[in-house]
Amino acid sequence: MTYIDGFVIAVPAGNRDKFIEHARTADPVFMELGATRILECWEDDVPDGKRTDFRRAVEVQSGEKVVFSWIEWPDKATRDAAMAKMTEMMGTDPRMDPAKNPMPFDGARMIYGGFAPMMDEGGRDGAYVDGFLAAVSEDGRDAYLDHARKAAPIFAEYGATRVVEAWGDDVPDGKRTDFRRAVDARDGERVVFSWIAWPDKETRDAGWAKMMADERMAGPMPFDGARMVYGGFRPVVEL
Repeated sequence: MTYIDGFVIAVPAGNRDKFIEHARTADPVFMELGATRILECWEDDVPDGKRTDFRRAVEVQSGEKVVFSWIEWPDKATRDAAMAKMTEMMGTDPRMDPAKNPMPFDGARMIYGGFAPMMDEGGRDGAYVDGFLAAVSEDGRDAYLDHARKAAPIFAEYGATRVVEAWGDDVPDGKRTDFRRAVDARDGERVVFSWIAWPDKETRDAGWAKMMADERMAGPMPFDGARMVYGGFRPVVEL
């Protein structure tokens, strides 16, 4: 079964090109170790929230932008083996050496974790991505998945090219930031990492307007929508 590593990062706006260069240098290592897909997506339409949002998730400072990224693996075993190998490569492969390919962002505020896909509908990712984080009760997993399965074909009807929902599996606590804090997760809740891909922003904007007016989307959400984190991003690195 496929597996996903999700990331959210705060990057100084002036380091955008450095971030792209860093990712284009380091990301091929993941592909060599078995990853099947990598996207690095730069903030485009990321709103401030009342309780939670992407900026708070990574403690964004003045002049920083949010990056929403993920790595897809054929299975968790391949991912775990790759991460172990990556540790060994830190001092031997210049692509993974912080001294030779330094991170153009504060790694202490990066949030990351492993997620098991529950649903993956559609084909390839498009030129625009809506990223989401949500806190869902462990007992509410089936209800959440049922809700997502009903919504996915409607998104596709309005132009979305891919809808992915992934359940928190290996999501560590961080010293400053982490996925659980990002959605103010409580005891008995898991973090869901998901995205909707669109062919372009225009289709996305029109699609959301139609979704909001569609009676098929009416009804209660099986999670606390007030703690859901969301925003629109443009891919800048794609492997």
